[in-house]
Amino acid sequence: MQKPYAESCDQNKDPIFAVIKSYLIERSSVLEIGSGTGQHAIYFAEKLPHLTWYTSDREQYHNGIIQWLDEAKLTNARKPFLLDVSRSSWPETTVDAVFSANTSHIMHWHDVQATFSGVGKILNDDGIFLLYGPFNFAGKYTSESNQQFDYRLKSRDPMSGIRNFEDLDQLANQAGLQFQKVFDMPCNNKILSWQKTNR
Repeated sequence: MQKPYAESCDQNKDPIFAVIKSYLIERSSVLEIGSGTGQHAIYFAEKLPHLTWYTSDREQYHNGIIQWLDEAKLTNARKPFLLDVSRSSWPETTVDAVFSANTSHIMHWHDVQATFSGVGKILNDDGIFLLYGPFNFAGKYTSESNQQFDYRLKSRDPMSGIRNFEDLDQLANQAGLQFQKVFDMPCNNKILSWQKTNR
């Protein structure tokens, strides 16, 4: 069975790493939600050997992730948890950070809600949630290409689509997360960061 491969992961891994490394350099564990092919997990775990990188996804993606992990033979990257955010139990562990790339716009809204709720529970105090992808602000697209992308998403699945930052931030607040910063990324993407507050 051929290892899965996503060209976008190769294209965005360095810009993403340039942002997330400062957040993760003093952390000891991170859960990746929606590890997909496993490429990001391998790349980031290799770059941050002090960090335990937990992969997760729905069951159909596990074999591909495991292929990447087995080939890389990294001691700090873990085989995937079964995680379908609103339909399966979350891992019985806590972590210092959660990372997810290109997930919120392909999820249905109730899955996005479940993601933030779960992140709030699994993060240690002062833990960081880093979310990468395209986002709208004040209900407006940040580019024409994102608008066209959103139309394509919704034509395939009307329940999907680019999410509004304000709606995500409201979910974050409900989960005990405080917004930190937005980073501009290539191809009209962003990284949003929230930190779990002590309350």
